[in-house]
Amino acid sequence: MHNLPRIIRALTVASALLASASQAQTQFPVTTLNAGINLIKAEVAVSEAQREQGLMFREKLGPNEGMVFLFGAPQQVCMWMKNTLIPLSVAFIDQSGSIVNIEEMKEQTLDSHCGAQKVSYALEMTSGWFKQKGIKPGMNIGGLPGVRQ
Repeated sequence: MHNLPRIIRALTVASALLASASQAQTQFPVTTLNAGINLIKAEVAVSEAQREQGLMFREKLGPNEGMVFLFGAPQQVCMWMKNTLIPLSVAFIDQSGSIVNIEEMKEQTLDSHCGAQKVSYALEMTSGWFKQKGIKPGMNIGGLPGVRQ
């Protein structure tokens, strides 16, 4: 029984390692988008599992880094911030690459933020990024997969 504390410690360490591994970041493909003169390094979430993971558990994003979500055919899209540690801005984008609306999202909330109409893409950037760059609804995002330029 003198090994019991050692066994408990080992199990605790193993449990912590498993928990951190389950939160390990999924590797996403990266593409370059543009909003006017601004280049965006965007991770691409295509599958349902990738879109569900999104930017969860990230502690920071670089100044022009974000994530673009591809939904295929236009559909009603809503985003939330479950397990997302940083505040984000999201642009909902139609199939031609035009921004429909932009919403600000507070970290770690379950509030729904939805496109004002059916969209094919959503682009998440750090909170306030679109406003800081003067990017507004009606402007286009270039380089989106499947959009002819």
